[in-house]
Amino acid sequence: MEQREDKLKEVISHAKEYGFVFPSSEIYDGLAATYDYGQLGSELKNNIKTYWWKAMVQMHENIVGIDASIFMHPTTWKASGHVDAFNDPLIDNKDSKKRYRADVLLEEHIEKIRQKIEKEVEKGLKRFGDAFDADQFRATNPNVLRNAEKITYIEDKMRVTLENNDLEGLKNLIEELEIVCPISGSKNWTDVRQFNLMFSTEMGSVAGDASTIYLRPETAQGIFVNFLNVQKSGRMKIPFGIAQIGKAFRNEIIARQFIFRMREFEQMEMQFFVRPGEEMKWYEYWKNTRIQWHKALGLGEQHYRFHDHIKLAHYANAAADIEFNFPMGFKELEGIHSRTDFDLKQHEQFSGKKLQYFDPELNQNYVPYVIETSVGLDRMFLAVLSASHKNEVLEDGSERVVLNLPPALAPYKVAVMPLTKKDGLPEKAREIIDGLKFDFLCTYDEKDSIGKRYRRQDAIGTPFSVTVDHQTLEDNTVTIRDRDTMQQERIAIADLHRLIDQKVNLRTLLTVNTMSEVNN
Repeated sequence: MEQREDKLKEVISHAKEYGFVFPSSEIYDGLAATYDYGQLGSELKNNIKTYWWKAMVQMHENIVGIDASIFMHPTTWKASGHVDAFNDPLIDNKDSKKRYRADVLLEEHIEKIRQKIEKEVEKGLKRFGDAFDADQFRATNPNVLRNAEKITYIEDKMRVTLENNDLEGLKNLIEELEIVCPISGSKNWTDVRQFNLMFSTEMGSVAGDASTIYLRPETAQGIFVNFLNVQKSGRMKIPFGIAQIGKAFRNEIIARQFIFRMREFEQMEMQFFVRPGEEMKWYEYWKNTRIQWHKALGLGEQHYRFHDHIKLAHYANAAADIEFNFPMGFKELEGIHSRTDFDLKQHEQFSGKKLQYFDPELNQNYVPYVIETSVGLDRMFLAVLSASHKNEVLEDGSERVVLNLPPALAPYKVAVMPLTKKDGLPEKAREIIDGLKFDFLCTYDEKDSIGKRYRRQDAIGTPFSVTVDHQTLEDNTVTIRDRDTMQQERIAIADLHRLIDQKVNLRTLLTVNTMSEVNN
Protein backbone atom coordinates (compact mmCIF):
# COMPACT_ATOMS: atom_id res chain seq x y z
CA MET A 1 0.00 0.00 0.00
CA GLU A 2 2.85 2.37 0.92
CA GLN A 3 4.52 1.63 -2.41
CA ARG A 4 1.29 2.55 -4.24
CA GLU A 5 0.99 5.83 -2.32
CA ASP A 6 4.59 6.68 -3.19
CA LYS A 7 3.87 6.00 -6.87
CA LEU A 8 0.85 8.32 -6.81
CA LYS A 9 2.92 11.04 -5.11
CA GLU A 10 5.58 10.64 -7.81
CA VAL A 11 3.00 11.02 -10.57
CA ILE A 12 1.43 14.10 -8.89
CA SER A 13 4.86 15.71 -8.43
CA HIS A 14 5.88 14.97 -12.03
CA ALA A 15 2.57 16.32 -13.36
CA LYS A 16 3.12 19.64 -11.61
CA GLU A 17 6.85 19.99 -12.34
CA TYR A 18 6.44 19.52 -16.08
CA GLY A 19 3.20 21.43 -16.68
CA PHE A 20 0.63 18.64 -16.91
CA VAL A 21 -1.63 19.32 -13.89
CA PHE A 22 -1.62 22.12 -11.29
CA PRO A 23 -3.70 22.50 -8.10
CA SER A 24 -6.48 24.98 -8.89
CA SER A 25 -6.20 28.50 -7.39
CA GLU A 26 -2.85 27.52 -5.89
CA ILE A 27 -1.79 31.09 -5.05
CA TYR A 28 -4.85 31.19 -2.74
CA ASP A 29 -3.85 27.85 -1.16
CA GLY A 30 -5.98 25.92 -3.63
CA LEU A 31 -9.53 24.58 -3.66
CA ALA A 32 -10.12 20.98 -2.58
CA ALA A 33 -10.58 18.41 -5.35
CA THR A 34 -10.19 20.89 -8.22
CA TYR A 35 -7.27 20.94 -10.63
CA ASP A 36 -6.10 22.89 -13.67
CA TYR A 37 -4.55 21.23 -16.70
CA GLY A 38 -1.30 22.94 -17.68
CA GLN A 39 0.23 23.51 -21.09
CA LEU A 40 1.24 19.86 -21.63
CA GLY A 41 -1.75 18.44 -19.77
CA SER A 42 -4.13 20.32 -22.06
CA GLU A 43 -2.45 18.81 -25.11
CA LEU A 44 -2.51 15.27 -23.70
CA LYS A 45 -6.14 15.69 -22.67
CA ASN A 46 -7.15 16.96 -26.11
CA ASN A 47 -5.32 14.08 -27.79
CA ILE A 48 -7.22 11.56 -25.64
CA LYS A 49 -10.49 13.28 -26.61
CA THR A 50 -9.55 13.13 -30.28
CA TYR A 51 -8.68 9.44 -30.04
CA TRP A 52 -12.05 8.68 -28.40
CA TRP A 53 -14.06 10.88 -30.79
CA LYS A 54 -12.47 9.48 -33.93
CA ALA A 55 -12.83 5.87 -32.74
CA MET A 56 -16.43 6.42 -31.65
CA VAL A 57 -17.82 8.77 -34.31
CA GLN A 58 -15.51 8.84 -37.32
CA MET A 59 -15.09 5.06 -37.43
CA HIS A 60 -18.86 4.38 -37.22
CA GLU A 61 -21.29 5.64 -39.84
CA ASN A 62 -24.24 5.29 -37.49
CA ILE A 63 -22.82 7.23 -34.50
CA VAL A 64 -22.94 11.03 -34.43
CA GLY A 65 -21.82 13.58 -31.87
CA ILE A 66 -23.51 16.50 -30.10
CA ASP A 67 -22.57 19.14 -27.52
CA ALA A 68 -25.49 19.76 -25.14
CA SER A 69 -25.81 22.60 -22.65
CA ILE A 70 -24.57 22.19 -19.07
CA PHE A 71 -27.74 23.86 -17.78
CA MET A 72 -30.95 21.94 -18.40
CA HIS A 73 -34.58 22.38 -17.42
CA PRO A 74 -34.81 21.26 -13.73
CA THR A 75 -37.57 18.74 -14.51
CA THR A 76 -34.92 16.82 -16.49
CA TRP A 77 -33.32 15.79 -13.20
CA LYS A 78 -36.65 14.91 -11.61
CA ALA A 79 -37.41 12.62 -14.56
CA SER A 80 -33.95 11.01 -14.50
CA GLY A 81 -34.24 10.20 -10.79
CA HIS A 82 -31.31 12.38 -9.76
CA VAL A 83 -33.35 14.71 -7.52
CA ASP A 84 -34.69 11.82 -5.43
CA ALA A 85 -32.06 9.11 -5.75
CA PHE A 86 -28.63 10.54 -6.63
CA ASN A 87 -27.08 9.81 -3.25
CA ASP A 88 -23.93 8.33 -1.76
CA PRO A 89 -24.02 6.35 1.52
CA LEU A 90 -21.50 8.14 3.75
CA ILE A 91 -20.00 7.17 7.12
CA ASP A 92 -17.75 9.17 9.46
CA ASN A 93 -14.99 7.98 11.72
CA LYS A 94 -15.44 9.75 15.07
CA ASP A 95 -11.73 9.77 15.89
CA SER A 96 -10.20 11.00 12.62
CA LYS A 97 -13.28 13.09 11.71
CA LYS A 98 -12.83 11.73 8.16
CA ARG A 99 -15.80 10.83 5.97
CA TYR A 100 -15.94 7.80 3.67
CA ARG A 101 -18.30 6.18 1.21
CA ALA A 102 -19.57 3.07 2.99
CA ASP A 103 -19.66 1.00 -0.21
CA VAL A 104 -16.10 2.03 -1.13
CA LEU A 105 -14.81 0.99 2.32
CA LEU A 106 -16.33 -2.44 1.72
CA GLU A 107 -15.00 -2.68 -1.85
CA GLU A 108 -11.49 -1.81 -0.64
CA HIS A 109 -11.79 -4.51 2.03
CA ILE A 110 -12.76 -7.02 -0.70
CA GLU A 111 -9.76 -5.90 -2.78
CA LYS A 112 -7.41 -6.66 0.15
CA ILE A 113 -8.82 -10.19 0.32
CA ARG A 114 -8.34 -10.53 -3.47
CA GLN A 115 -4.69 -9.50 -3.04
CA LYS A 116 -4.27 -12.30 -0.47
CA ILE A 117 -5.56 -14.77 -3.07
CA GLU A 118 -3.10 -13.45 -5.69
CA LYS A 119 -0.20 -13.79 -3.20
CA GLU A 120 -1.17 -17.43 -2.59
CA VAL A 121 -1.19 -18.02 -6.36
CA GLU A 122 2.25 -16.35 -6.69
CA LYS A 123 3.60 -18.59 -3.92
CA GLY A 124 2.22 -21.64 -5.74
CA LEU A 125 3.88 -20.54 -8.97
CA LYS A 126 7.25 -20.17 -7.23
CA ARG A 127 6.89 -23.57 -5.58
CA PHE A 128 5.82 -25.61 -8.63
CA GLY A 129 7.26 -23.59 -11.55
CA ASP A 130 6.23 -24.64 -15.08
CA ALA A 131 4.11 -27.52 -13.75
CA PHE A 132 1.86 -25.04 -11.92
CA ASP A 133 -1.82 -25.06 -12.92
CA ALA A 134 -3.25 -21.74 -11.67
CA ASP A 135 -6.90 -22.65 -12.35
CA GLN A 136 -6.65 -25.94 -10.48
CA PHE A 137 -4.81 -24.22 -7.63
CA ARG A 138 -7.59 -21.60 -7.30
CA ALA A 139 -10.20 -24.38 -7.28
CA THR A 140 -8.52 -26.55 -4.64
CA ASN A 141 -6.21 -24.55 -2.36
CA PRO A 142 -7.85 -24.21 1.09
CA ASN A 143 -6.59 -20.65 1.71
CA VAL A 144 -7.76 -19.47 -1.71
CA LEU A 145 -11.16 -21.12 -1.27
CA ARG A 146 -11.58 -19.64 2.21
CA ASN A 147 -10.84 -16.14 0.97
CA ALA A 148 -13.06 -16.59 -2.10
CA GLU A 149 -15.91 -17.57 0.22
CA LYS A 150 -15.32 -14.40 2.26
CA ILE A 151 -15.59 -12.28 -0.90
CA THR A 152 -18.81 -13.99 -1.97
CA TYR A 153 -20.30 -13.51 1.51
CA ILE A 154 -19.45 -9.78 1.59
CA GLU A 155 -20.67 -9.15 -1.98
CA ASP A 156 -23.97 -10.94 -1.30
CA LYS A 157 -24.51 -8.89 1.88
CA MET A 158 -23.61 -5.66 0.04
CA ARG A 159 -26.02 -6.46 -2.76
CA VAL A 160 -28.94 -6.94 -0.38
CA THR A 161 -28.21 -3.87 1.78
CA LEU A 162 -27.61 -1.54 -1.18
CA GLU A 163 -30.66 -2.71 -3.11
CA ASN A 164 -32.85 -2.25 -0.02
CA ASN A 165 -31.19 1.05 0.89
CA ASP A 166 -30.49 -0.58 4.28
CA LEU A 167 -28.09 1.97 5.79
CA GLU A 168 -28.06 0.25 9.18
CA GLY A 169 -27.18 -3.02 7.47
CA LEU A 170 -24.22 -1.33 5.73
CA LYS A 171 -22.90 -0.07 9.06
CA ASN A 172 -23.40 -3.49 10.66
CA LEU A 173 -21.41 -5.12 7.83
CA ILE A 174 -18.55 -2.63 8.26
CA GLU A 175 -18.48 -3.38 11.99
CA GLU A 176 -18.79 -7.14 11.46
CA LEU A 177 -15.75 -7.11 9.15
CA GLU A 178 -13.89 -4.95 11.69
CA ILE A 179 -12.97 -2.39 9.02
CA VAL A 180 -10.79 0.36 10.48
CA CYS A 181 -10.35 3.99 9.45
CA PRO A 182 -7.16 4.28 7.33
CA ILE A 183 -6.23 7.47 9.21
CA SER A 184 -7.03 6.76 12.88
CA GLY A 185 -6.95 2.96 12.77
CA SER A 186 -10.11 2.90 14.91
CA LYS A 187 -13.53 1.25 14.38
CA ASN A 188 -15.44 4.16 15.95
CA TRP A 189 -18.02 4.75 13.20
CA THR A 190 -21.11 6.94 12.96
CA ASP A 191 -24.36 5.77 11.36
CA VAL A 192 -24.46 5.69 7.53
CA ARG A 193 -26.29 8.62 5.95
CA GLN A 194 -27.31 9.49 2.39
CA PHE A 195 -26.01 12.66 0.73
CA ASN A 196 -27.26 14.11 -2.58
CA LEU A 197 -24.42 14.93 -4.96
CA MET A 198 -25.99 17.57 -7.19
CA PHE A 199 -24.86 21.19 -7.21
CA SER A 200 -27.81 23.60 -7.29
CA THR A 201 -27.90 27.28 -8.16
CA GLU A 202 -30.44 29.95 -9.18
CA MET A 203 -31.19 31.16 -12.68
CA GLY A 204 -32.42 34.70 -13.19
CA SER A 205 -32.78 37.54 -10.71
CA VAL A 206 -35.34 36.05 -8.28
CA ALA A 207 -34.21 33.45 -5.75
CA GLY A 208 -36.52 30.61 -4.76
CA ASP A 209 -37.67 27.11 -5.69
CA ALA A 210 -39.08 28.22 -9.05
CA SER A 211 -35.64 29.39 -10.25
CA THR A 212 -33.53 26.52 -8.85
CA ILE A 213 -31.52 24.71 -11.50
CA TYR A 214 -28.69 22.19 -11.31
CA LEU A 215 -25.23 21.80 -12.73
CA ARG A 216 -25.53 18.54 -14.65
CA PRO A 217 -24.17 15.53 -12.74
CA GLU A 218 -23.79 13.55 -15.99
CA THR A 219 -23.82 14.28 -19.72
CA ALA A 220 -26.18 11.42 -20.67
CA GLN A 221 -29.44 13.32 -20.12
CA GLY A 222 -28.46 15.93 -22.74
CA ILE A 223 -28.35 13.05 -25.22
CA PHE A 224 -31.70 11.57 -24.17
CA VAL A 225 -33.64 14.84 -24.41
CA ASN A 226 -32.18 15.35 -27.91
CA PHE A 227 -32.97 11.80 -29.08
CA LEU A 228 -35.74 12.84 -31.48
CA ASN A 229 -33.93 16.00 -32.68
CA VAL A 230 -30.91 13.95 -33.74
CA GLN A 231 -32.89 10.99 -35.09
CA LYS A 232 -35.13 13.11 -37.30
CA SER A 233 -32.62 15.73 -38.46
CA GLY A 234 -29.97 13.07 -39.15
CA ARG A 235 -32.45 10.51 -40.56
CA MET A 236 -30.88 7.96 -38.22
CA LYS A 237 -31.94 4.32 -38.34
CA ILE A 238 -31.82 2.03 -35.32
CA PRO A 239 -29.34 0.87 -34.16
CA PHE A 240 -27.57 4.23 -33.89
CA GLY A 241 -25.55 6.11 -31.31
CA ILE A 242 -25.15 9.67 -30.03
CA ALA A 243 -21.77 10.63 -28.54
CA GLN A 244 -20.77 13.58 -26.38
CA ILE A 245 -17.76 14.92 -24.50
CA GLY A 246 -18.57 17.40 -21.74
CA LYS A 247 -18.18 18.66 -18.20
CA ALA A 248 -20.22 17.26 -15.32
CA PHE A 249 -20.34 18.29 -11.67
CA ARG A 250 -20.81 16.31 -8.45
CA ASN A 251 -20.54 17.59 -4.90
CA GLU A 252 -18.27 14.74 -3.85
CA ILE A 253 -17.83 14.89 -0.08
CA ILE A 254 -14.83 12.61 -0.15
CA ALA A 255 -13.11 13.68 -3.36
CA ARG A 256 -9.47 12.58 -3.20
CA GLN A 257 -6.76 10.64 -5.01
CA PHE A 258 -5.65 13.50 -7.27
CA ILE A 259 -7.75 13.83 -10.45
CA PHE A 260 -9.40 10.40 -9.99
CA ARG A 261 -12.41 11.86 -8.15
CA MET A 262 -13.13 15.56 -8.62
CA ARG A 263 -16.10 17.85 -8.20
CA GLU A 264 -15.75 19.15 -11.76
CA PHE A 265 -14.81 16.52 -14.30
CA GLU A 266 -15.22 15.56 -17.93
CA GLN A 267 -17.02 12.57 -19.41
CA MET A 268 -16.86 10.90 -22.82
CA GLU A 269 -20.21 9.17 -23.25
CA MET A 270 -22.07 7.40 -26.02
CA GLN A 271 -25.69 6.24 -25.86
CA PHE A 272 -26.48 3.50 -28.39
CA PHE A 273 -30.19 3.07 -29.22
CA VAL A 274 -31.31 -0.46 -30.10
CA ARG A 275 -34.44 -2.57 -30.58
CA PRO A 276 -35.96 -3.92 -27.35
CA GLY A 277 -34.83 -7.51 -26.90
CA GLU A 278 -31.50 -6.92 -28.69
CA GLU A 279 -29.90 -4.98 -25.85
CA MET A 280 -27.80 -7.85 -24.42
CA LYS A 281 -26.23 -8.58 -27.80
CA TRP A 282 -25.16 -4.95 -28.07
CA TYR A 283 -24.12 -4.81 -24.41
CA GLU A 284 -21.61 -7.61 -25.07
CA TYR A 285 -20.54 -5.96 -28.32
CA TRP A 286 -19.73 -2.66 -26.62
CA LYS A 287 -17.93 -4.35 -23.72
CA ASN A 288 -15.60 -6.01 -26.24
CA THR A 289 -15.22 -2.90 -28.39
CA ARG A 290 -14.40 -0.61 -25.49
CA ILE A 291 -11.80 -2.90 -23.89
CA GLN A 292 -10.16 -3.19 -27.31
CA TRP A 293 -9.99 0.63 -27.56
CA HIS A 294 -8.19 0.79 -24.21
CA LYS A 295 -5.78 -2.06 -24.89
CA ALA A 296 -4.77 -0.60 -28.27
CA LEU A 297 -2.84 2.09 -26.35
CA GLY A 298 -0.27 -0.53 -25.33
CA LEU A 299 -0.20 0.39 -21.64
CA GLY A 300 -0.24 -3.33 -20.74
CA GLU A 301 -3.19 -5.74 -20.81
CA GLN A 302 -2.54 -6.69 -17.17
CA HIS A 303 -3.73 -3.21 -16.16
CA TYR A 304 -7.36 -3.96 -17.18
CA ARG A 305 -10.15 -6.12 -15.83
CA PHE A 306 -13.95 -6.26 -15.99
CA HIS A 307 -15.99 -5.91 -12.81
CA ASP A 308 -19.73 -6.62 -12.81
CA HIS A 309 -21.75 -4.27 -10.61
CA ILE A 310 -22.81 -5.64 -7.23
CA LYS A 311 -25.77 -3.24 -7.17
CA LEU A 312 -27.45 -2.26 -10.44
CA ALA A 313 -28.59 1.33 -10.86
CA HIS A 314 -32.36 1.83 -10.91
CA TYR A 315 -32.33 2.15 -14.71
CA ALA A 316 -30.07 -0.81 -15.60
CA ASN A 317 -30.56 -4.51 -16.36
CA ALA A 318 -26.82 -5.16 -16.84
CA ALA A 319 -23.72 -3.16 -15.90
CA ALA A 320 -19.97 -3.70 -15.87
CA ASP A 321 -16.94 -1.53 -15.26
CA ILE A 322 -13.63 -1.64 -17.06
CA GLU A 323 -11.27 -1.25 -14.13
CA PHE A 324 -7.68 -0.01 -14.44
CA ASN A 325 -4.78 -0.69 -12.11
CA PHE A 326 -4.14 2.89 -10.97
CA PRO A 327 -1.36 3.68 -8.44
CA MET A 328 -4.04 3.26 -5.73
CA GLY A 329 -5.21 -0.12 -7.07
CA PHE A 330 -7.90 -1.34 -9.47
CA LYS A 331 -10.60 1.33 -9.84
CA GLU A 332 -13.37 2.13 -12.32
CA LEU A 333 -12.19 3.69 -15.58
CA GLU A 334 -15.23 3.16 -17.81
CA GLY A 335 -18.77 1.91 -17.34
CA ILE A 336 -20.83 -0.06 -19.87
CA HIS A 337 -24.51 -0.15 -18.92
CA SER A 338 -27.69 -1.56 -20.41
CA ARG A 339 -30.05 1.27 -19.39
CA THR A 340 -33.20 -0.39 -20.85
CA ASP A 341 -35.86 2.15 -21.95
CA PHE A 342 -35.93 3.85 -18.55
CA ASP A 343 -34.61 7.28 -19.53
CA LEU A 344 -36.69 7.87 -22.65
CA LYS A 345 -39.87 6.60 -20.93
CA GLN A 346 -39.25 8.87 -17.93
CA HIS A 347 -38.80 11.89 -20.20
CA GLU A 348 -41.95 10.90 -22.10
CA GLN A 349 -43.88 10.85 -18.83
CA PHE A 350 -42.54 14.12 -17.43
CA SER A 351 -42.54 16.11 -20.69
CA GLY A 352 -45.76 14.77 -22.22
CA LYS A 353 -43.91 14.31 -25.55
CA LYS A 354 -43.58 11.00 -27.40
CA LEU A 355 -39.97 9.81 -27.63
CA GLN A 356 -40.45 6.83 -29.90
CA TYR A 357 -38.97 5.44 -33.07
CA PHE A 358 -40.93 4.09 -36.02
CA ASP A 359 -39.19 0.95 -37.21
CA PRO A 360 -40.05 0.44 -40.91
CA GLU A 361 -38.81 -3.17 -40.86
CA LEU A 362 -41.17 -4.10 -38.00
CA ASN A 363 -43.80 -1.55 -39.04
CA GLN A 364 -44.26 -0.40 -35.43
CA ASN A 365 -43.40 2.37 -32.96
CA TYR A 366 -41.39 1.63 -29.83
CA VAL A 367 -39.25 3.30 -27.20
CA PRO A 368 -35.68 2.12 -27.94
CA TYR A 369 -33.47 0.43 -25.38
CA VAL A 370 -30.09 2.02 -24.68
CA ILE A 371 -26.54 0.74 -24.20
CA GLU A 372 -24.29 3.34 -22.58
CA THR A 373 -20.51 3.57 -22.66
CA SER A 374 -19.16 6.21 -20.28
CA VAL A 375 -15.47 6.88 -19.65
CA GLY A 376 -14.09 9.55 -17.33
CA LEU A 377 -11.67 11.72 -19.31
CA ASP A 378 -9.74 12.77 -16.19
CA ARG A 379 -9.45 9.13 -15.08
CA MET A 380 -8.30 8.21 -18.58
CA PHE A 381 -5.67 10.97 -18.32
CA LEU A 382 -4.48 9.59 -14.96
CA ALA A 383 -4.38 6.03 -16.32
CA VAL A 384 -2.23 7.05 -19.29
CA LEU A 385 0.05 9.28 -17.20
CA SER A 386 0.59 6.82 -14.33
CA ALA A 387 1.14 3.76 -16.55
CA SER A 388 3.60 5.71 -18.74
CA HIS A 389 5.67 7.14 -15.86
CA LYS A 390 8.88 5.08 -15.48
CA ASN A 391 12.11 5.36 -13.51
CA GLU A 392 14.70 3.53 -15.60
CA VAL A 393 18.24 2.45 -14.75
CA LEU A 394 20.33 2.48 -17.94
CA GLU A 395 23.18 0.16 -18.97
CA ASP A 396 25.82 2.66 -17.84
CA GLY A 397 24.26 2.85 -14.36
CA SER A 398 22.72 6.27 -14.88
CA GLU A 399 19.00 6.86 -14.38
CA ARG A 400 16.28 8.61 -16.32
CA VAL A 401 12.63 9.46 -15.77
CA VAL A 402 10.64 8.80 -18.92
CA LEU A 403 7.00 9.07 -19.92
CA ASN A 404 6.41 6.22 -22.38
CA LEU A 405 3.21 7.89 -23.58
CA PRO A 406 1.50 6.29 -26.58
CA PRO A 407 3.15 8.39 -29.32
CA ALA A 408 -0.18 9.44 -30.85
CA LEU A 409 -1.23 10.94 -27.50
CA ALA A 410 2.07 12.67 -26.62
CA PRO A 411 1.80 16.49 -26.30
CA TYR A 412 4.89 17.25 -28.43
CA LYS A 413 5.61 14.83 -31.24
CA VAL A 414 9.12 16.09 -31.97
CA ALA A 415 11.75 18.34 -30.35
CA VAL A 416 14.19 20.06 -32.70
CA MET A 417 17.55 21.03 -31.14
CA PRO A 418 20.50 22.93 -32.61
CA LEU A 419 23.76 21.47 -31.27
CA THR A 420 25.00 25.01 -30.55
CA LYS A 421 23.43 28.45 -30.57
CA LYS A 422 25.64 29.74 -33.39
CA ASP A 423 26.92 29.09 -36.92
CA GLY A 424 23.42 29.16 -38.42
CA LEU A 425 22.27 26.00 -36.58
CA PRO A 426 19.33 27.69 -34.77
CA GLU A 427 18.10 29.11 -38.07
CA LYS A 428 18.29 25.66 -39.71
CA ALA A 429 16.40 24.13 -36.76
CA ARG A 430 13.64 26.75 -37.10
CA GLU A 431 13.44 25.98 -40.81
CA ILE A 432 12.92 22.26 -40.03
CA ILE A 433 10.16 23.11 -37.51
CA ASP A 434 8.45 25.28 -40.14
CA GLY A 435 8.26 22.22 -42.39
CA LEU A 436 6.80 19.97 -39.67
CA LYS A 437 4.52 22.20 -37.59
CA PHE A 438 1.45 21.96 -39.84
CA ASP A 439 1.13 18.26 -39.00
CA PHE A 440 2.95 17.81 -35.68
CA LEU A 441 3.18 19.87 -32.50
CA CYS A 442 6.90 20.68 -32.28
CA THR A 443 9.10 22.21 -29.59
CA TYR A 444 12.40 24.04 -30.02
CA ASP A 445 15.07 23.43 -27.36
CA GLU A 446 18.56 25.02 -27.31
CA LYS A 447 19.34 25.33 -23.57
CA ASP A 448 21.83 23.05 -21.72
CA SER A 449 23.89 20.13 -23.01
CA ILE A 450 22.33 17.82 -25.58
CA GLY A 451 22.16 15.04 -22.94
CA LYS A 452 20.15 17.19 -20.54
CA ARG A 453 17.85 18.20 -23.36
CA TYR A 454 17.21 14.53 -24.22
CA ARG A 455 16.36 13.84 -20.56
CA ARG A 456 13.94 16.77 -20.49
CA GLN A 457 12.12 15.51 -23.60
CA ASP A 458 12.04 11.97 -22.15
CA ALA A 459 10.37 13.35 -19.00
CA ILE A 460 7.56 15.01 -20.96
CA GLY A 461 7.06 12.06 -23.31
CA THR A 462 8.26 13.51 -26.64
CA PRO A 463 8.63 10.50 -29.00
CA PHE A 464 11.39 12.01 -31.19
CA SER A 465 14.28 14.42 -30.72
CA VAL A 466 16.03 15.82 -33.80
CA THR A 467 19.54 17.30 -33.47
CA VAL A 468 20.82 19.81 -36.02
CA ASP A 469 24.64 19.95 -36.26
CA HIS A 470 27.30 21.29 -38.61
CA GLN A 471 26.98 18.29 -40.92
CA THR A 472 23.31 19.25 -41.39
CA LEU A 473 24.41 22.44 -43.13
CA GLU A 474 26.56 20.41 -45.53
CA ASP A 475 24.27 17.52 -46.51
CA ASN A 476 20.77 18.23 -45.10
CA THR A 477 20.85 15.25 -42.72
CA VAL A 478 20.00 15.25 -39.00
CA THR A 479 20.27 12.86 -36.06
CA ILE A 480 16.89 11.56 -34.89
CA ARG A 481 16.60 9.90 -31.47
CA ASP A 482 13.81 7.55 -30.40
CA ARG A 483 12.49 8.20 -26.85
CA ASP A 484 11.80 4.57 -25.96
CA THR A 485 14.89 2.84 -27.37
CA MET A 486 17.22 5.89 -27.15
CA GLN A 487 18.62 4.72 -30.50
CA GLN A 488 19.91 7.42 -32.83
CA GLU A 489 20.18 7.38 -36.60
CA ARG A 490 21.23 9.78 -39.29
CA ILE A 491 18.50 10.53 -41.82
CA ALA A 492 17.75 13.09 -44.52
CA ILE A 493 15.57 16.04 -43.52
CA ALA A 494 13.32 15.09 -46.45
CA ASP A 495 12.54 11.77 -44.69
CA LEU A 496 11.69 13.29 -41.30
CA HIS A 497 7.98 13.81 -41.91
CA ARG A 498 7.39 10.25 -43.10
CA LEU A 499 9.33 8.64 -40.25
CA ILE A 500 7.62 10.71 -37.53
CA ASP A 501 4.17 10.23 -39.05
CA GLN A 502 4.55 6.43 -39.10
CA LYS A 503 4.83 6.39 -35.31
CA VAL A 504 2.63 9.27 -34.09
CA ASN A 505 -0.33 9.25 -36.46
CA LEU A 506 -3.63 8.37 -34.73
CA ARG A 507 -4.24 5.98 -37.61
CA THR A 508 -1.86 3.55 -35.84
CA LEU A 509 -4.28 3.29 -32.90
CA LEU A 510 -7.51 3.47 -34.87
CA THR A 511 -6.42 0.66 -37.18
CA VAL A 512 -5.72 -1.62 -34.21
CA ASN A 513 -9.11 -1.15 -32.58
CA THR A 514 -11.38 -0.72 -35.61
CA MET A 515 -14.01 -3.45 -35.53
CA SER A 516 -16.74 -4.35 -37.99
CA GLU A 517 -19.34 -1.67 -38.60
CA VAL A 518 -21.87 -1.61 -35.75
CA ASN A 519 -24.98 -1.78 -37.90
CA ASN A 520 -24.12 -5.31 -39.02
